[in-house]
Amino acid sequence: MAGTSKVGFIGLGIMGAPMARNVLKAGFDLTVYNRTAGKAQALQAEGAKLASTAAQAAAASDVVLVCVTDTPDVLEVILESKDSVLAGVRPGTIVVDHSTVNPSVARQCTQRLGQKQAFFLDAPISGGDIGAQKGTLSIMVGGRKEDFDKVLPVLQAMGKTITYCGPAGAGYIVKLCNQILGALHLVAASEALTLADAAGIDKGAMLQAVSGGAAGSWMISNLAPRMVRGDFAPGFFVDYQLKDLHIAANAAHDLGVPLPGMALAEQLFRAASRQGFGKEGTQALYKVVRALGNR
Repeated sequence: MAGTSKVGFIGLGIMGAPMARNVLKAGFDLTVYNRTAGKAQALQAEGAKLASTAAQAAAASDVVLVCVTDTPDVLEVILESKDSVLAGVRPGTIVVDHSTVNPSVARQCTQRLGQKQAFFLDAPISGGDIGAQKGTLSIMVGGRKEDFDKVLPVLQAMGKTITYCGPAGAGYIVKLCNQILGALHLVAASEALTLADAAGIDKGAMLQAVSGGAAGSWMISNLAPRMVRGDFAPGFFVDYQLKDLHIAANAAHDLGVPLPGMALAEQLFRAASRQGFGKEGTQALYKVVRALGNR
């Protein structure tokens, strides 16, 4: 598919820019668009074409990838603005959204794009900025299986674990499951480090002892050491995690499912945001949990 399919990429933030770069490196003909145009200049210098609107990027592409922040952003860039993806797509175009948003977006985008004989996949991502840079993201996909099969080579340029999860909206739901798991792992890591510190245990030794056993996780291996070092630089913002947990809470409410652990995690992340840590990495949750035990 590389060299024959034209790919558009919309949204060049902390995740989108390295993802687009990996698509370009894989040999695809790439057109990029970002609402803040300056963020596209580096990719343009590397060989990507630059579009002035989302519609222009869509018109130049067989596959359109979108990676923006929240539900209103996705709806605006794909459906609602006069220069949206919808305004530029051609019959047969496949639009793939990598954002983490309300699952109802899948239904809206599938319906509206379908009116122009275009198709939609919800394909949110996990793996943080490191995974985006290395091309090792986990990508969870919902939509028509035949569309998934067509875009798989593009997804493989960005991800290592790519899973077809089911019909439209399934990818979004699986990503919410991922965010619940990740948030609770961060709560657990923060509590374990707080206990070790209070007992005078070397926190690095504790992490080394537990990370290879049943308590190990990606968060323990990658973010807990940053907690110990006091490194709270963002790979994924506290405010973004809070947004995702809020979406998960709404989905759980709609389905009538009680998720008490997730509710605790959401409140702790809300506390982190209120205390001024919203633009820090999610590992800043440790500062909130640690402060609970301060005398």
